[in-house]
Amino acid sequence: MKNIITGAEALMRSLEHQGVKTIFGYPGGSIMPVFDALYDHRETLNHILVRHEQGAAHAAQGFARVSGEVGVCLVTSGPGATNTITGIADAMIDSTPMVVIAGQVGTGFLGTDAFQEVDLVGITQPITKWSYQIRSAEDISWAVARAFYIAESGRPGPVVLDFAKNAQVEKVEYAPAKLDYIRSYLPVPEMDEDAVRQAAELINNAECPLVLVGQGVELGNAQQELRAFIEKAGMPAGCTLLGLSALPTAHPLNKGMLGMHGNLGPNINTNKCDVLIGVGMRFDDRVTGKLDTYAKQAKIIHFDIDPAEINKNVKVDIAVLGDCKETLAAVTALLKPAVHQDWLDSFLTYEKLEEEKVIRPELHPTGKSLSMGEVIRAVSEATNNEAILVTDVGQNQLMSARYFKYSKERSIVTTGGLGTMGFGLPAAIGATFGRPDRTVCVFMGDGGLQMNIQELGTIMEQKAPVKMILLNNNFLGNVRQWQAMFFNRRYSFTPMLNPDYMKIASAYEIPSRRVMAREDLKGAIEEMISTDGPFLLEACVIEEGNVLPMTPPGGSVNQMLLEC
Repeated sequence: MKNIITGAEALMRSLEHQGVKTIFGYPGGSIMPVFDALYDHRETLNHILVRHEQGAAHAAQGFARVSGEVGVCLVTSGPGATNTITGIADAMIDSTPMVVIAGQVGTGFLGTDAFQEVDLVGITQPITKWSYQIRSAEDISWAVARAFYIAESGRPGPVVLDFAKNAQVEKVEYAPAKLDYIRSYLPVPEMDEDAVRQAAELINNAECPLVLVGQGVELGNAQQELRAFIEKAGMPAGCTLLGLSALPTAHPLNKGMLGMHGNLGPNINTNKCDVLIGVGMRFDDRVTGKLDTYAKQAKIIHFDIDPAEINKNVKVDIAVLGDCKETLAAVTALLKPAVHQDWLDSFLTYEKLEEEKVIRPELHPTGKSLSMGEVIRAVSEATNNEAILVTDVGQNQLMSARYFKYSKERSIVTTGGLGTMGFGLPAAIGATFGRPDRTVCVFMGDGGLQMNIQELGTIMEQKAPVKMILLNNNFLGNVRQWQAMFFNRRYSFTPMLNPDYMKIASAYEIPSRRVMAREDLKGAIEEMISTDGPFLLEACVIEEGNVLPMTPPGGSVNQMLLEC
């Protein structure tokens, strides 16, 4: 007997066939047949009703980043679809696997400026790996299989399916589809044995090698291969913002964070090493600083899965293309055991200077006001440094990255390339569904929280156990810092008049506590961690705190400022 069902039902079965269990979405007119079909699949497809479609996209990102699975969004056409654009762009630049399924008007209405019609495929083609309009129910099984394969294979990224309403209601003979090949699409380049040998030879002859660890290590599940690689050759490593948890903070070869607000040692020694090895990172401008002066003394090796990244920003001497889980292991097999003790010792001078000038004053301030760093470190230690860190954007993000500690893989969820304010709260919700076995702590500023504050409603309804830490300095802090440093302290529209967040939390039935005094901090954090379900901790921190060190915009990576 033929399996004749509606297109909407075919979508449900296709999603189940792909192993989907969680969907973040918001219903509307042009996707209503799909939501009607979803009603009968509630036991297998857990739909999380967000309060805004941007929240759905960021929640799907958070889910994907911590679980390693594809995040899924389901929204309606027009404004519902365009509200996901920021999340799609964010997922593209940060290589997050996500499938956005959006309703669309029927094919007979396309091009007529029908109610809630928008050219979603045209809008999203530049910011997706693939964007496709499903016009017929016959395309559904194939399109879904292709979407998931593209989203999660090779360098991951977002895919958009624009689902015409007529295709949702048409009848179709359904057959499940799986895909593992697309003509002309090569997700993982073949490993070049010559490049592997050349890279190993260069590393074996290096006296001062330095490894730059990117998120590609996490995406490729190559954390153990990375450790074997650096340990065998005794190479110090620095991590990009998105790659911070690829290597435990306590690992003796981990020299800290790279980039504009990273640690002194790895940044300054970037311009002193003789061999620089980038692994799964894209030489972003916030990591390299001024390209004209970046690592000019070094031979550069670049491990990456995406050929488009090779020589894009930094000209390299050897490109090792392929899945870093395989390429790292292949190079490691050819490495000679080494220590490089003098080179490792050279980091100590910078670590001591940074500890004295920046870290100690931040973690043990002498003033009455709480500092951002002391709050962050206290939360990290209260979770035994095992929590997942989610951040919004700004000083909260950079301070969290610096002072949180990482002991487990896939433990940082932040918006890197796009820098999306409002990312933190919904991404943290998604993370609690992606890894319900782990504690999720999200740090936000008073500006970023208010950008998607409506998602407190999602937390209320789902009882999502998000531990929210609001670092409230009554400023748009990161912009204020730049205004202080580069615009003569002309604080143009950065002071914030804030609401009473305790009252807002109460309205959403979320336990909360405000901390202003240092002696109350430990108890408040313990209350937050021990409370079942969500909790909002508002830490009133020093208003004009600064994230240091800092490479000034346009400056060289080794020209870091230790004070404002």
